[in-house]
Amino acid sequence: MNRADWLTNLALFVFAIAAWAGVAFLFTNSSPDEGATALLAGALLLGAAVALTVAPVLWLFGFVRHRRIAYRGDWWRAFRRGALAGLVVALYVFMRGEDLYSLPLMLFIVAMAVLVELTLSLRG
Repeated sequence: MNRADWLTNLALFVFAIAAWAGVAFLFTNSSPDEGATALLAGALLLGAAVALTVAPVLWLFGFVRHRRIAYRGDWWRAFRRGALAGLVVALYVFMRGEDLYSLPLMLFIVAMAVLVELTLSLRG
């Protein structure tokens, strides 16, 4: 792992800690009953916190799996998968807050995220 990878991991983890602190602050000081603004802010903050946490962890798993060799495109793949995970979480939170939660719809969202990832992974 070179210095740029190390600094990128550190920066993403610091941003993730800040995002989780924002989630904790928002969830303790507001309620989804306050309106759609608080619900949307909570969903976006939670999705961003998950994405910022998952992306460096996925890169580190890939780094270890490749026997401590960082390949070109590993960061892009980790960011893409983290963003998909964050998007799924944000959609789940928002739809749950709006009482639109149903098992077939949630499974469809996960299936679409998996399909997008498979399509992009098999492309290159």
